[in-house]
Amino acid sequence: MAVTVEAVSGSRLLSYADGVRSVYVDAFGGAPWDEGPEHADGYLRRLAADVTRPGFTAALALDGDTVLGWATAWTTPSPFPTSRCYPRIAAALGEERTAAWLCGGREVDELAVSSHARGTGVGTGLLDAVTEDRADGRCWLLTSVAAEEARAFYGRAGWTPVTRPAAAGAGLAVHLGPRHPDRAAAPRPL
Repeated sequence: MAVTVEAVSGSRLLSYADGVRSVYVDAFGGAPWDEGPEHADGYLRRLAADVTRPGFTAALALDGDTVLGWATAWTTPSPFPTSRCYPRIAAALGEERTAAWLCGGREVDELAVSSHARGTGVGTGLLDAVTEDRADGRCWLLTSVAAEEARAFYGRAGWTPVTRPAAAGAGLAVHLGPRHPDRAAAPRPL
């Protein structure tokens, strides 16, 4: 495998839509996500809009022309959004921490690696590619508490969980990046 991981523009990422779709189905088709091909199609429609977000950045992992994974990120707006799962994040962290830790930071939105490329460093390379240029280190992401493999991966990569899981392992887990200035001050987990 001759893998390259590189930061790419939104238009370059979109030019690999078929590969992104294929990895999406592979990465999110099983537990705990259980998302079918229709979700991958929905993601591609959302991605076409996401590339216009302020601060959008992306990374692509390729073996030749075969997509092995990708990551996307952007700048979290202020005030904190009220769509998608943002209200649950704000409720878990509180208004003050949400504004201080997340608004204006680099939000890693998606990271997906094909099953046959896991454990090869592709995920770490993608995560670094969308966060390493952030001089102040203010990066964050969230995942499902039920995504134990993903949470373990982020922990190994130095990301700190700052939310407490709800009963029965439900809910979202917010992680601050390894260079986030508030990471050391954050109780583990809140």
